[in-house]
Amino acid sequence: MKRSLQQIAQAVEARLQGDGSVDIAGVASLGSASVHDLVFVENEKDLPRALQSGAGAVIAGEFAAASWQKPLLINNHPKLTFSRAARFLLDGNRDQERVGVHPTAVVHPSARLGQGLVVDEYAVVAENAEIGEGCRIGAGCAIGRGVKIGRECQLYPHVAIYPATTLGDRVIVHAGAVLGSDGFGYVRDPKSGRYEKFPQVGRLVIEDDVEIGANTAIDRGALDETRIGRGTKIDNLVHIGHNCRIGHNVVIAAQTGLSGSVVIENDVVLGGQVGVAEHARIEEGVMLGGQGGVLPHKVLRGKGVEFWGTPARPLRQYLKQLAALAKLGKKR
Repeated sequence: MKRSLQQIAQAVEARLQGDGSVDIAGVASLGSASVHDLVFVENEKDLPRALQSGAGAVIAGEFAAASWQKPLLINNHPKLTFSRAARFLLDGNRDQERVGVHPTAVVHPSARLGQGLVVDEYAVVAENAEIGEGCRIGAGCAIGRGVKIGRECQLYPHVAIYPATTLGDRVIVHAGAVLGSDGFGYVRDPKSGRYEKFPQVGRLVIEDDVEIGANTAIDRGALDETRIGRGTKIDNLVHIGHNCRIGHNVVIAAQTGLSGSVVIENDVVLGGQVGVAEHARIEEGVMLGGQGGVLPHKVLRGKGVEFWGTPARPLRQYLKQLAALAKLGKKR
């Protein structure tokens, strides 16, 4: 669905410079843009290339205001504005999609479905589940008994959501993710040496505006709850164990694993392949680099402080230790 540049400018709160009647249908890179595409540049040196591209319009900062070669959307945060414009265009295309439940889907009579819902092929919605208005449930999804899903959520194909799971509004869950599965909790019988399962009867709560990557698994609480805070973004192939509490606007990169009862406070960034042991705590604003490891019951603190290595320590300390090891190796 095409939108006029004037409509886009109003939607993303950018200043329009030039012809607002230009029709825009999508977004693209500088190299692949066509006449109905929107592109962006974040610095002045890339502006000439954007103006010479095939794009119909350009998003840029105030540095572009003197140019009139193409229609412009001026905003001090071009990349953020571009992202919002892309979402605005995508939502326009979704408005034209079909709504309703596919004939092959299985929906229990007691399930409650909101308006404007899409349930694709072979999805299963169990008894007493609730799905809010404007949600899209992909092919082959399995939504368990009593699951509650808020408004405008997007579940891609083959997502499995266990009972006792709640999703807030505008949650995105990518293909193959498993939400609310049992945690890895066992008690060993000293006589037989066998492991017996500890009860996994808690809940999983996912707050508003969370995005969960493909093939990620998040366990329910053992007796209480696992909670993922508002605005958190979780990459593919991440595992979050039972009773974890993740704060607001946390970023977790691929192949990270969190053991049980880990606390991650607001605005933390975890790099790829990070490992955090049980009952550890990472305090607000900490950044932990790729393959970093946090020991059990350890606390990392320092807003804006970068940690690296295993066991994780402040980046400056980590680099000093690496340098000392290198010197020691040369002496030998």
